[in-house]
Amino acid sequence: MDDTDQREKTEMIVSCGEALIDFLPVKDAAGNDSYQPKVGGSPYNVALTAGRLGNHTGFLGGISTDFFGEMLVEELKRSLVSLKYVGFSARPTTLAFVSLLHDEPQYAFFDENSAGRLHDPAAHEPIGDEVEAIHFGSISLIPEPSVSRLAAVMDANRGKRVLCYDPNVRPTLIHDRDAFIANVEKFAHGADIVKISGADLEWLYPGVEAETVASRWLAAGTGLVVVTRGGNGVTAYTPSGSVFSPVIPVTIADTVGAGDSFTGGLLARLSEKGHLTIDGVRNIDPAALKDALDFANRVAAITCSRAGANPPWRSELVEAEA
Repeated sequence: MDDTDQREKTEMIVSCGEALIDFLPVKDAAGNDSYQPKVGGSPYNVALTAGRLGNHTGFLGGISTDFFGEMLVEELKRSLVSLKYVGFSARPTTLAFVSLLHDEPQYAFFDENSAGRLHDPAAHEPIGDEVEAIHFGSISLIPEPSVSRLAAVMDANRGKRVLCYDPNVRPTLIHDRDAFIANVEKFAHGADIVKISGADLEWLYPGVEAETVASRWLAAGTGLVVVTRGGNGVTAYTPSGSVFSPVIPVTIADTVGAGDSFTGGLLARLSEKGHLTIDGVRNIDPAALKDALDFANRVAAITCSRAGANPPWRSELVEAEA
């Protein structure tokens, strides 16, 4: 389903980081285990979501010119996501094999010398004045040189536009836990929005309550902390208090990409309602925040209702609300 609406807003949401191919477990016609390639990557999924919801959206990252890269580009175009900030190279596409045997999806990544990992944003189009928010996160903020290069993009844009950050922890890729946590603290303190799952918080700070971590981040400079807890709903923390949003009941196919759909939905709704500015995010009132959280939960619920990271189009949200 494609939406070809005329978009009135000119501001753009840009999502930075990895674009990869997820190999999802399926059964073939004979009932044997096999894997099916699907486009993915946490920041890539955020871009697809915001684009499909009707926002001007761009993706910043490295994409290969191999046939996997062609798949990634085709879906960006179909989802109305701008390629202005994409860097193309002949290096291979990152591959991720997914296991759905646990409560949370488990991943095995193949990322050495990939187009995404070695992409240098400084060699391509600089961030323009049309960009109102930039989202960062996931495996692109683990290895060098991508972590340093994207950290430089964050530093260069801090105070100019909204910065959103989701650690999206992938333990199998983290070889230095202390260094990774130090980076999480740095990125979180400099972000206007931090979205993080309860599972990631537990991995980062075992036994520490989410409210305690959120309070510490807010005191250190974070503007808004949003904690997703799967079926237990979402809580957003601000300097003046917290706001809760329950999940939308749905028959779950899988939860691949659910958190990314939530993030894309949150940014899209904040933009739509005129709150996606630094002051708007940092001073948002509880009713507006609740509206954005509820909307993002509806987006994530639709993604969970079908296999893989397949976020909804805006027309599907309208149909669900009717």
